[in-house]
Amino acid sequence: MTLTARAAHFLHDRRFEIANRDVPLPGSGKVALRVAYCGICGTDLHIYHGAMAERLGDRRVLGHEVSGRIQAVGEGVTRLAPGQKAVVRPLAPCGNCPACAAGHAHICHRLKFLGIDTDGGLSDIWTVPAHAIHLLPEDVPLKTAALVEPLAVACHAVARGRVAEGEDVLVVGGGPIGMLVALAARDSGARVILSEVNPARLALATRMGFDTVNPAEEDLPARIATATGGKGADAVFEVSGAQRGLEATTQAAAVRGRIVMVAIYPEQPKIDMFRYFWRELELIGARVYEPQDYERAIAMIGAGAVDAAALITDVVPLEQIQPAFEALSNAPSAMKTLVQVAGG
Repeated sequence: MTLTARAAHFLHDRRFEIANRDVPLPGSGKVALRVAYCGICGTDLHIYHGAMAERLGDRRVLGHEVSGRIQAVGEGVTRLAPGQKAVVRPLAPCGNCPACAAGHAHICHRLKFLGIDTDGGLSDIWTVPAHAIHLLPEDVPLKTAALVEPLAVACHAVARGRVAEGEDVLVVGGGPIGMLVALAARDSGARVILSEVNPARLALATRMGFDTVNPAEEDLPARIATATGGKGADAVFEVSGAQRGLEATTQAAAVRGRIVMVAIYPEQPKIDMFRYFWRELELIGARVYEPQDYERAIAMIGAGAVDAAALITDVVPLEQIQPAFEALSNAPSAMKTLVQVAGG
């Protein structure tokens, strides 16, 4: 027996096709989710512009920032039931490599990312492993819950940066992830300054209560020194993916400051290693998330710590997926576009 679902199939060459497809009922250990909303992220846009083509195969269904309700569960799934609100942590580790054995399955040597290496959430029905499901409180709107996945990225970065109450934090880059990193750091009790050159994003950060700086108009390290009494930032998050942003991280960090790399660079950047030696800095990588990061993200959204209305720029129906990707490719001020797949 199968379920029929509409899906947005990516045809490469920056084209999508909406078509029905048959989705088998979930097998052992699997869950079928009726997708309400699916966010479009930076990785999706990179794929749209030609990246990762070797991982996609033909007619891949993209999407991994998903919220919805459980439609059906497979054999052996006992903690989940149809009708429950849920989000998906879209990782499928191998379970056998050294990283998995060490308890770091989120950076498995053979990690598969659901929605890139497999079909994803731009479909009415998305079947995923049961371990990827996180349940939502019933009072959390599904529209808002579509922000859980990117917020979990931010929560993981902040956890990796060991941000503590009362610390000074600099976030370099005010795109969707940078803004969420700032929110997660503030939720940890830190004083946060956000650096961004885009005026619209600077204005949004100001409305959300952050101290901001435009490094194109102001000396960023000098501003951080002034704000911290000459100390520098205890933790710096590089989310810009730009060489200039990376250079600012080492100049703005305090002695023994932690610099957390969240951005993905298109080319290998240059790093001031002397500064790491001179100030005994730490360089920390932060990739995707762990289960506890998802639970913290859900808790933050449930507590109202994230202004979803400010971060969600647009909501479009699945039939408008093509113009949505085209618009995002030419909208540097946009934050988060959601695709309403089945609603909720």
